[in-house]
Amino acid sequence: MKKLIITGLLAITSTAWAQTTVKVEDAWVRGTVASQKATGAFMRLTASANARLVAAQSPAAGVVEIHEMAMEKDVMKMRAVPGLELSAGKAVELKPGGYHVMLMDLKQPLKAGERVSITLVFEDAAKRRFTQVVQAPVNALGATSGQMKHDAGHGAHKH
Repeated sequence: MKKLIITGLLAITSTAWAQTTVKVEDAWVRGTVASQKATGAFMRLTASANARLVAAQSPAAGVVEIHEMAMEKDVMKMRAVPGLELSAGKAVELKPGGYHVMLMDLKQPLKAGERVSITLVFEDAAKRRFTQVVQAPVNALGATSGQMKHDAGHGAHKH
């Protein structure tokens, strides 16, 4: 009986170790002006095994969707997508002008220096869902992620 229990615990533990993980880097949210009701969240995602980003949620917004911006007949169009494929070990950039997380029906304006909590919902190859919470800093309207990193690392002073 003891051997059966130990074998069962090892099976559970090895399953937990084999679980897909997603590394989230350089997450940020674009700041807004007072009347603005939508903005984008951007980041780099790298999955340990094939997975999909299938949804996102945030207490800062009433609606959160995965979006793609793409050129269609010389016109830039934005649309919601049902998910975003993440190939094992390959970084996927969510950036302005491409894939991003769209935060709509904002509860309040988002100001530089604040943080926005975003729960990312992923699905692994076996269709098991798992979540990851990201605390994304808000960049000043018009700033890029590189500017925010430079400012954060140098106390926001000018050279």
